Amino acid sequence: MVIPAKRQVGNTARQQNAKPKLRVAAYCRVSTDKDDQLNSFFAQMRYYTDFVRSNDKMVLVDIYADEGITGTELEKRDEMKRLIRDCKHKKIDRVLVKSVTRFARNSLECIETIRTMKSCGVSVLFETDRIDTEKMNSEMMLYIKSAFAQNESTSASRRMSTSIRMRMEDGTYVATNAPYGYKLV
Repeated sequence: MVIPAKRQVGNTARQQNAKPKLRVAAYCRVSTDKDDQLNSFFAQMRYYTDFVRSNDKMVLVDIYADEGITGTELEKRDEMKRLIRDCKHKKIDRVLVKSVTRFARNSLECIETIRTMKSCGVSVLFETDRIDTEKMNSEMMLYIKSAFAQNESTSASRRMSTSIRMRMEDGTYVATNAPYGYKLV
């Protein structure tokens, strides 16, 4: 039997007692590809990269970022679907998101996604809303925030439709593309 030197035993014990780093992912989304939105998009990604790197208890798994995609339908958001898939494969412990409105604008999909992540052992922190699913004992606040986000999206859509209809009626609407078979004059 070989007895290891004291120094080796100490290092081994310290390594066994050391907590593994929290595997963190960030989710970012902007709904349009306009310059101001793109600046916000890149600022979000830079912020989370720097935030995780500055914390020695965390390691950044990846940044999942849907650019120019609406938050109303999960089906259209490839990066969100990839995030969920990685949560199911146990690659992530925690997800950081700026706000509920960046995460989802559909209250049902928001709650379902959070439940899926929680079932995988993944918590989500919505920074500006101060909602942490790790400490959350009720989904009520999250549901209310996501319902407001959904309503805001629906209202914006209605305003755009009304604006287009009114401009068509008074002859000031200019289409960006001519209908098939026509030329824009």
